[in-house]
Amino acid sequence: MNLENRHIIVTGAGAGIGLGIARQCIAAKARVTGFDISDTAADQLAQIGADFVPVDVSEASGFAAAIRSATENAGQLDGLVNNAGVTIQAPLAKLSTDQMEKMWGINQRSVLVGCQTAAGLLGRGGAIVNIASNHARCTDAGSEAYAGTKGAIVAMTRAMAWSLGPQGIRVNALCPGMTRTEIVEDAMRDPALDAKFRGWGADNEVSTVDEIGKVAVFLLSDAAMALNGSDVVADRGMSARLGANF
Repeated sequence: MNLENRHIIVTGAGAGIGLGIARQCIAAKARVTGFDISDTAADQLAQIGADFVPVDVSEASGFAAAIRSATENAGQLDGLVNNAGVTIQAPLAKLSTDQMEKMWGINQRSVLVGCQTAAGLLGRGGAIVNIASNHARCTDAGSEAYAGTKGAIVAMTRAMAWSLGPQGIRVNALCPGMTRTEIVEDAMRDPALDAKFRGWGADNEVSTVDEIGKVAVFLLSDAAMALNGSDVVADRGMSARLGANF
């Protein structure tokens, strides 16, 4: 799982799973360019040795231009992690069109734009990892739009594997479950929520962002050459349980 001399772009890299992925790519000796809409991401990424570019992935032309610019600066592009995303839960009857458009633009369209742009820049051996969610296979009421975008990522990934496979580019989806992002860590200070979230994992644990990051590094590396068009579920068994009440 060595990414030495490889340039990886990670979107939504300033916090949460994106920061964990960026950190683990750095640990695997990659050069990382982190995209994030928040200027505060600059400090977080500087601390781990990653470059920072302020990008709003929902703005298709600007996002594509940022990928091309980052590639020019690094002299190459070896991998892209489409991680940027937003979660909005709302009762189906009250889900607004603005909420729908926001999730589709960030969670779904940006992945398509990112892959489309990277496809013209990656060489043979390049890899794309699209961050989906276990909501693509198990979900709950109020998550219709969010689950739809994550299911779309998995479906697009399958098609892209065949579109880009002839170029020697692999495309896989990574589907995390409950993960210790900053928001989750804060919530788990409540003993009741801590017990609840742990109970969703078969080992009574909640994945850290760095554990998810290590799975992403695997998918980017030559160790995963046999994987293309796959959706890798990293949820500690959460979606494997029959009749689970989440």
